[in-house]
Amino acid sequence: MPSHLFADRPAQPPEPGSVDALITQTRRLRGDVDAVRRDTVADDEEDAQGRWQRALCDLAVHHLDDLGEHLGRLKEGLPPAPDLVAFPERAEPGPVPAPEDRQTRVGSAEWNLLTDEVTWSEELFQIFGRSPESGALPLDELGSTLLSEDQPLLTAMVTACLVDGRPLDGEFRIVRADGRVRTLHMRGEPVLDDDGCTASMWAVLRDVSDLRRSERAVRETRESLQRRREIARTERRLAVELQEAVLPPWGGSLQFPHHGTGSLDTAAHFLPSPANALIGGDWYDALELPDGRSMLTVGDLTGHGVTAASGMAMMLGALRGMAMAGIEPGPLMGWLNRLLENSVQPALGSAVCCRYDPARRVLSWAQAGHPAPLLFRRGRGRSLQPPEGVLLGATAGAAYGQAEERLEAGDVLVLHTDGLTRRGIEFGRPDGTERLLELAPRFSAARSARDCVRMVIEEFGEGGQREDDACVLVARVGG
Repeated sequence: MPSHLFADRPAQPPEPGSVDALITQTRRLRGDVDAVRRDTVADDEEDAQGRWQRALCDLAVHHLDDLGEHLGRLKEGLPPAPDLVAFPERAEPGPVPAPEDRQTRVGSAEWNLLTDEVTWSEELFQIFGRSPESGALPLDELGSTLLSEDQPLLTAMVTACLVDGRPLDGEFRIVRADGRVRTLHMRGEPVLDDDGCTASMWAVLRDVSDLRRSERAVRETRESLQRRREIARTERRLAVELQEAVLPPWGGSLQFPHHGTGSLDTAAHFLPSPANALIGGDWYDALELPDGRSMLTVGDLTGHGVTAASGMAMMLGALRGMAMAGIEPGPLMGWLNRLLENSVQPALGSAVCCRYDPARRVLSWAQAGHPAPLLFRRGRGRSLQPPEGVLLGATAGAAYGQAEERLEAGDVLVLHTDGLTRRGIEFGRPDGTERLLELAPRFSAARSARDCVRMVIEEFGEGGQREDDACVLVARVGG
């Protein structure tokens, strides 16, 4: 940048009215940003998004503070250019008004190499934490205030300026008399005499400590947010892979037993939540048992991510093993409760387990704090009366009752997790269970369990307004 000593004419200040308008706009914008900053205070230390937003607001406030200060100086006008040859003493600039609650950020200095005179502005004394009575620091003593690792940078800058005539432009950290470390940005130029030799050096030093701190906070919170997002993506991928490995692959349709009357046509579907990117602990399953009966189950563990998916895998594996061993639904729930009590990862769970005897068309079932199955018959639907059963993992030694229901040919049984029917804040709209029961006429006209599942998906949607994942399993009794 050209030295102010070689200007052809004194700089003309802008019109006062235009600068006043800019100052007013800057103050108004600063107030608006500050209001947003107060609204984005991150109370939760784990809220990386909130901390990143707060850091950006802090950085914007610092930039607007600097802009306001520069406009204030611009309003005061530039000092008259000194004589080009005589190098008279530079008049001390008058103090620039600044808010009392804001630290001075910009100061100026000149080092005269001919007279060894050093001139500092009042603001520069404040930046260095020195009193004017102690005097300004000459160039050979300025480096003593810097951190040792920054001293070579200042030496190189000053040498290049005095010897090669290069402009000064760099940052370094100083240690004030009160022990505080501040970061300064120094810009300046050599002033040459008529023979082209360096006669003096002037510089403007700006305290950018708060600005750099805000920039660092923005950078660190952005990196933290990116790391958290990457971890979340990885965790979701692992949870999805684990869920796909554990849940049965026949979600479309399955029929068993494969011969005889009273067989079950089953279909199931997993509906991910649009409001939560993490996979929950929902499960569904149906399998034919060695004695010719069938097992149907749906359930849900609290939590999301890999922990919930691995817990679901443990519970479903245990449930399958006990069902294959011939344990009835009520006692089976008791064993699942004990398993969850002794799990390394504490959690609560809800589940429903049904055992269907095709020869007698009798459904035996138990539940643990779970929505009861819905039975649809001849165009009407109802919830089965649930036996006793609390949430899995809630009470040590809990007892679980067992109920029976005789089914008929053409009956449709719907098992689901509570994510499908949980009521939201939708006044005047039926809750999820009522909406399912309203599908009774359509279920009666359906030709397969898969058709019934499609109707449920159409009603509740793959996205919908659900806040949690959901599973639905439909079993249709054959003739």
